[in-house]
Amino acid sequence: MFQLPIRTLDSEHSTGSSELGQLPDWNLNDLYTATDAKELIRDLNWLEKECNEFAKSYEGKLHTLSDKEMLTCIVRNEKISSISGRIISYAGLLYYQKTTDADRAKFLSDMQEKITVFTTKLVFFSLEINSLEDEFLDKLFTKNDQLARYKPVFEKIRAMKPYQLNDEIEKFLHDLGIVGDAWEKLFDETIAGLTFKIGDESLNIEATLNLLTDQNRENREKATRELARVFSENIKVFTRVHNTQAKEKEIIDRWRGMPTAQMGRHLANQVEPEVVEALRNAVVKAYPEISHRYYELKRKWLGLEIMQVWDRNAPLPMESNKLVTWDEAQKVVTGAYTNFDSRMSDLITPFFNEGWIDAGVKPGKAPGAFAHPTVTDVHPYIMLNYLGKPRDVMTLAHELGHGVHQVLASSQGQMLSSTPLTLAETASVFGEMLTFQQMLDQSCDKNERKVLLANKVEDMINTVVRQIAFYDFECKLHNARRSGELTPSDINSLWMSVQSESLGPAFEFVDGYETFWSYIPHFVHSPFYVYAYAFGDGLVNALYATYKENPKGFEDKYFNLLSAGGSKHHKELLKPFDLDASDPKFWTKGLSMISGMIDELETFE
Repeated sequence: MFQLPIRTLDSEHSTGSSELGQLPDWNLNDLYTATDAKELIRDLNWLEKECNEFAKSYEGKLHTLSDKEMLTCIVRNEKISSISGRIISYAGLLYYQKTTDADRAKFLSDMQEKITVFTTKLVFFSLEINSLEDEFLDKLFTKNDQLARYKPVFEKIRAMKPYQLNDEIEKFLHDLGIVGDAWEKLFDETIAGLTFKIGDESLNIEATLNLLTDQNRENREKATRELARVFSENIKVFTRVHNTQAKEKEIIDRWRGMPTAQMGRHLANQVEPEVVEALRNAVVKAYPEISHRYYELKRKWLGLEIMQVWDRNAPLPMESNKLVTWDEAQKVVTGAYTNFDSRMSDLITPFFNEGWIDAGVKPGKAPGAFAHPTVTDVHPYIMLNYLGKPRDVMTLAHELGHGVHQVLASSQGQMLSSTPLTLAETASVFGEMLTFQQMLDQSCDKNERKVLLANKVEDMINTVVRQIAFYDFECKLHNARRSGELTPSDINSLWMSVQSESLGPAFEFVDGYETFWSYIPHFVHSPFYVYAYAFGDGLVNALYATYKENPKGFEDKYFNLLSAGGSKHHKELLKPFDLDASDPKFWTKGLSMISGMIDELETFE
């Protein structure tokens, strides 16, 4: 029910520091003021009643509705989605602030179960929409412009038509979603509860992952070995979660007749499988030119004969370890956004001033970072684990981009605001690029420029190469699970096959690294989500190149793209920029930007 695209490209963080300044906390009162607030009770009661009445009004009758009646039906359904989304957003955000809190976990479970029970009565809606004749719908759309605005919603629902089961089975699968939610919570609670011993300290996963970017190589090695030890101790739990989730998906996909495990994600993303395959093939083909070449440079900079996995995100020897305070980070990112377009100022100011960001690292808090849109009549919330590293500044820029995108898209309303994952990373990665370019333009010397370029290349490798490697791992995992239960050793082998291919010959892999698949939340929460990062990075690289080549009028076209939300297909949205994601040259253009940065880094040698 409640799924967040938690960004763990490489979210290595540690405990907070007073040196960072006052870090903001969420104010969730714009959703609800308490778990027993009268407004929450009112909305739950309304939702239960409205779901019943909606079913009585429309079940078995969609084919008889006039254009005005169909519009009323859609508007009522949209309000149900908004109220249920508001409730589950509040419960989920409260839980992610402290996943180890039993009361919060229970509250989230209770809300998920209630909403599942209430909305089971609505399963008929999408099933009946898929049973309607094209001619019938076309006539309704022609008669009513207000209804025609919702045409993309109908198209998205009807994309599942070939894979739809009968009404009773669909209702059963809807109810069964509660079980999947339970496995996700087991994963979250296990991860949040892990303890890692580094010297005399007991650290959580965020603090331990943060040591992988420590200046001291010995600390990075200790953290890697301790992560491997703890993951190995818990590997049976993680293996069981992945086996169960993958098997559940395989059963549902088989009953639906899905040709691949990825197909459901492609349909949800409104992207053709061949486009994703073209992206994947272009990135894999570019491994030697990008990641292998960059890590060979880094190996030389670090003065190593061979790199270990704990050197992958090591700071460069010439890199400063100065912390960036929260106020400094806010100033840098705000400046980059407003320099691009002054309209950005009004959009981003409330995030910093109104309690829309939760930035500090706290016990039990979920790892990584995300921007959650909640519902269109409230506003997004951003979660960070901010520790003052340059990468944390880029993460702020990234998640703020999501927030801006979500605010602009909210004008489309609840049913049309949700952006397909392939376009969901557009504003976030573009925001990173704006911030990076501003910092690069303001760099004072050759060494500073080198560090900035190297860090950006590493971030892009983590966003493109690493995420496509993740995608390949998931494809292999789900394909292998179709043949039977997977042992920890089986999954470990699949992980290592993609890691060695993507990272290249500069690396040696320590014993235990084969278990590092176990902490990636995307694999559990949002199977095959990860390629959206690579899609978004390639798309933004092409967009940014277009912006630099011809900036006149770009800002307005960019705002129109973000404001469209999920109301248009990616081909239609990119057309004003003369870009086409189905063209293989599109991906080559994006990858060449990374390669070009490596070219410049090589000139420093």
